Amino acid sequence: MKVMLLPCFALLLATGRITAGLGHTFLSVNSQATPDRPVRRTLLRAGLTGAAALGVGLTLPASPASAASPRSHPRPDTPDAALRELAAGNRRWRTFHEQHPDETPATRQTLVSGQHPFAVVLGCIDSRVPPELVFDQGLGDLMTVRSAGEVLDEAVLGSIAYGVLELAIPLVLVLGHQSCGAVRAAVEAEESGEQLPAHIQYLADQIRPNIDHTKDGAARIDATIDANVRAVRARLAAEPDLAAKVTGGQLAIVGARYELSSQRVHRVDS
Repeated sequence: MKVMLLPCFALLLATGRITAGLGHTFLSVNSQATPDRPVRRTLLRAGLTGAAALGVGLTLPASPASAASPRSHPRPDTPDAALRELAAGNRRWRTFHEQHPDETPATRQTLVSGQHPFAVVLGCIDSRVPPELVFDQGLGDLMTVRSAGEVLDEAVLGSIAYGVLELAIPLVLVLGHQSCGAVRAAVEAEESGEQLPAHIQYLADQIRPNIDHTKDGAARIDATIDANVRAVRARLAAEPDLAAKVTGGQLAIVGARYELSSQRVHRVDS
């Protein structure tokens, strides 16, 4: 099944701040890494940057991140800096102090010639959790990949790999959320034995191995949301090309969860 990708952190501790040990916390991967190797997907690049899409030739940026879009501070270019930026943006969002950055006419014109997002956010398709709003980011800031329940397939994996390997994005955030309908459907289908419609059944089948059977009822669904985030993060961390970037300190892959009730994003421990 092909999963729709929409074009379009943060790890907020109780104090709302990131600790000094953030890098050490998120920059380790428990999978075996292989040496980083250059990737040049000519056809993929042509497909994403070709003139056919908008009538304008888009090119990958060769300039520093801060040149891609005017903002009051440089774009994050390390995992720690990217996490801090997401944390700050989520704090603005949940306290109703949004800045709506990088939306000016000048920014839009600058982005015609290139992009340099600082984070890939793999999130659910739920309309209540749009990453650009949840993290108060603007045009050119995030590369968002969305599928129901953060389910991975080749299209999703390829999109994330493109962001990391071709655009040198330093952070991949797997973002689950409270009251996830895809997770609920998977849990309820397993309990009832019901066969879901074909494409929805595919999603349930991907989520089913992550169901937390130590809980019952609503607690099982809620616990499975976190377990699913951990499983997706672990699978990404086991991808050799991504693992090599993590080992080299160029990438962090982080699991997180958005609470609809408080609008807060917090870490899901590995």
